[in-house]
Amino acid sequence: MDTIWQPTLMALVGPKYKAVAQTIRDGVARGELAEGVKLPPVRDLAWKLGITPGTVARAYTILTDEGMLTAEVGRGTFVASKRSFAPLFAPIEVDPTIPNQETQTYQVNLFSPHLPSVGQAALIRQILSEIAHDPPSGVMHYPSRQTSRAAREAAVKWLKNAPLGDFNRGSLTLTNGGQNAIVMVMQAVLKGRKPTILVEELAYPGFRRAAELLRVNVVPIAMDDDGIIPEALAAACQSYEAQILCTSPEVHNPTCSFTPEHRRAEIVAVARKHDLQILEDDCYRMGAAVAPTYRMLAPERGWYVSSISKTVTPALRIGIAVAPEGKGAILRRAAEHSFFGLATPITDLCARLLVHPQLDALTTKARMGTNAYVESAVNILGGYDLHWRMDVPFLWLKLPEGWRAGAFCQAAESVGVQIRPAEEFACRDARAPHAIRFAINAGVSLESFEAAIGRLRDLLDNPHDQIGV
Repeated sequence: MDTIWQPTLMALVGPKYKAVAQTIRDGVARGELAEGVKLPPVRDLAWKLGITPGTVARAYTILTDEGMLTAEVGRGTFVASKRSFAPLFAPIEVDPTIPNQETQTYQVNLFSPHLPSVGQAALIRQILSEIAHDPPSGVMHYPSRQTSRAAREAAVKWLKNAPLGDFNRGSLTLTNGGQNAIVMVMQAVLKGRKPTILVEELAYPGFRRAAELLRVNVVPIAMDDDGIIPEALAAACQSYEAQILCTSPEVHNPTCSFTPEHRRAEIVAVARKHDLQILEDDCYRMGAAVAPTYRMLAPERGWYVSSISKTVTPALRIGIAVAPEGKGAILRRAAEHSFFGLATPITDLCARLLVHPQLDALTTKARMGTNAYVESAVNILGGYDLHWRMDVPFLWLKLPEGWRAGAFCQAAESVGVQIRPAEEFACRDARAPHAIRFAINAGVSLESFEAAIGRLRDLLDNPHDQIGV
């Protein structure tokens, strides 16, 4: 049915397309625009409001992306069912137990990535409801290889975009997130009273945290723009009886760099010469892999770790570890001796979620939503020494003269923005560059995120020049 709705923009300020979109939202909220109502054609509404058709079309597009409106070719634009009111690139879910939550906020945490909610929450709720009604693995038995079989088969299919070489569910172990997978691999491999691992000189702190937990010695290896320097790796192997090299070659955390295939081949040659295992952390990759994994290049010594935290949700703590050829039983034993296995409701959920026909589209939308935030950050900070990649949910900023990383992070926190200094990614006694990493937080509105990045820009533009005595 057509509408007799008569909007006005007189009381609204700001960009006109946003004003039109908000006017329609208000009309829906007040009941003036009911489900199924046909909105005026773009040109008609533009004429009534005294604005351009392009302005109205932009507002309609925004609300269609949010799910508030539906556009049907040849018929027009309609108010959607309330069941569809889910933004395409919405902030993360609002907690119903906490009153008066707003996605517009001054305090913005950029420590860790937060995905946009694009429908994965609704899908997870749906699957959980189905499992609660009839759990395939039951709820009265210990986890076992049999109860996790379907989940492991689903994980094999989910890893279809990772160039891992030949592997099957027997090579794969499910863990409580990516960090737990790293610990499991170290437990499966390391031997001796005080073993040693090697890490990049700037590396994911979780490698060191796992090493501290297992009382392992950590030695940093020098890097260049292509990652670990093979000659530095060889020298460390000669000086230390290291057992594992921990690395993130596809998406290096924190610098956003990438290790090309020829450099990976050189690293594999060193690892083979010195009988060094390679643990590859691939948890931050959101898109397709560019180069073969170490498991594919060195199937006899390449261990691979991933999770769904950066692509679907971090809430479920579903991690995946893939062992080298012939070592699946060692990895599985480390997991079973530690925690028996994932809870059966989680493996039942995993078995359905990772092969669900909607999942690929949802992860693509989440990646697109993350990229919108990346683009905004680059537009605001692009004049500085900024390192970034599309499909990577964090950025690396080398600070200009006048700023040290610690002082900049303190100044940023004073204006409501939390970021990580380079020191957090370096070994304790190592020298870290004056740089910071900040993550994409799609748990706040794009406007709040842009405002936070703008405050960082103001700090960069105006370095403090106080001298202490």
